[in-house]
This record gives sequence, structure tokens and C-alpha cells, in this order.
Amino acid sequence: MPRVKRGTKRRANRAKTLQRASGYFLTKSKLHRAAQEAVERALKFAYKGRKLKKREFRSLWIVRIGASARNHGMSYSKFMHGLKLAGIDLDRKVLAQTATADASQFALIAARAKAALDTAAAK
Repeated sequence: MPRVKRGTKRRANRAKTLQRASGYFLTKSKLHRAAQEAVERALKFAYKGRKLKKREFRSLWIVRIGASARNHGMSYSKFMHGLKLAGIDLDRKVLAQTATADASQFALIAARAKAALDTAAAK
């Protein structure tokens, strides 16, 4: 079997790691081993952050919808239940955007949700 020295591949790999670590403090941006550890750690946090971002945005949307629903005399849970009964199938992102950007449109949605709750309670 021929001997493989990995010269260019190894150099390219190390250059890529050091490029990713540029801007890190002291040896973490200069030495390969320290840079590799720092980059791996950063990538781990980046992966975790992408998952947390979704969770935090959903939480933010719920807060915004809840605040607007309270302005129309309903709690968040009653509002969402009313939407389901009314057959309005909007996700939380769209509802939150409507609540912040277009209050009159949200008022119409809230009125329909409240009406659906009232008809369900009357039955």
C-alpha cells in the first residue's frame, strides 16, 4: 500500500478551523488544538441556540397574543379555544404579527372567537 502523508488535506483542515476561530481570545485563535476545542464548543452552542430560538419566539408570540386578547376581554387560552371553535386556523406567528401591526384586524378575529365561545356556551 502506498504511504499517505496527508499534507494538503491536513493543512486545509487546520486552516478551516483557524478561520472559524478568528477573533477568539489569545491562543484560541492561533494554535490549532486550542482553536479546535473552542470551535467545537461554539458549534455545540450554535446548535443548541437554533433550537432555543424557536422556543423563545413561540413564547414571545404567545405573550403578544395574550396581551391583545386581554385588551378584547379574553384570556389567551379562551381566545385560542374560541379560534378553534370558530374554525380560524391561523398560527401563532401570524396572530402575533396581526396583533402588533393591525389592531383592527385582530379585533375582528377576537370578535369571531368570542362569538364562537358564546354559541358553544349557549349549547
